Amino acid sequence: MRYVMWAWTTVALILLYLPMVPPPIFSLGDKGVAYALTHPSLAAYGEIWGQPVLLQAIWNSLGVALAVGLVTPTLAVLAAMGVRELHIPRVVLLLTLLPLFIPGVSMGLATAFLFQRMGLEPSLLSICIVNVLWALPFAFLIVLTVMSTFDTVQLEAAWMLGSNPWRAFWDVEFPSIRPGIVGASTFSMILSFNETARTSLVQGANNTVQTYIWSSYKQVGLSPTLYALMTLLIIVTLALVVGFWSASGAQARSRARASSRDG
Repeated sequence: MRYVMWAWTTVALILLYLPMVPPPIFSLGDKGVAYALTHPSLAAYGEIWGQPVLLQAIWNSLGVALAVGLVTPTLAVLAAMGVRELHIPRVVLLLTLLPLFIPGVSMGLATAFLFQRMGLEPSLLSICIVNVLWALPFAFLIVLTVMSTFDTVQLEAAWMLGSNPWRAFWDVEFPSIRPGIVGASTFSMILSFNETARTSLVQGANNTVQTYIWSSYKQVGLSPTLYALMTLLIIVTLALVVGFWSASGAQARSRARASSRDG
């Protein structure tokens, strides 16, 4: 039975990661996969830096991802604190998570219409807002889960010692839930960097990496440069996930050693 479970796990992992194999291979040649395997070249990667429109799209994506990574976990923490302190009913939690189940194009069109009625022109700001709205339910769920494991008695003790609520949160609770906040921030940045459907409907003339890839694919099809760009995106995304996982593991081991010494 154990071997069967390992076999199914292996099959699932292969299906998950198999689509990541072609882009690195196809990015090594401009005359098909056979040419890439027999005469590999990194020329496509060099071409990325020679395209001003693409470079601007990269900077736009990085700026939007950074803004989303800062704003989203902050809103998620405030929302989670409100849920905990005000004992908000479960139906409100359901409404908070409901946008996760709305198709991206429908949500993007509705948001674009709302922006139009509000007089907000398509810009990097509109891209940031729509990406925050997309990432917020995920970040909220992560932060709420982490905060639910924190013993609020520690906050009450800090209040009795004279700390105001915000100071008590920063000095007592924040260090305990920091891994969850960092995780929510990292996940929000990844979601923002990889988002296409919603962004394409509110971007105007401002491309992101994903909308650039999509528009280039519709115009000229797949090319070695696009394959190279996709390869770099895969590497960066995996590096972020592995880095966060490693940092979280190291911090957990450090806390465990500190607890064992105190015990």
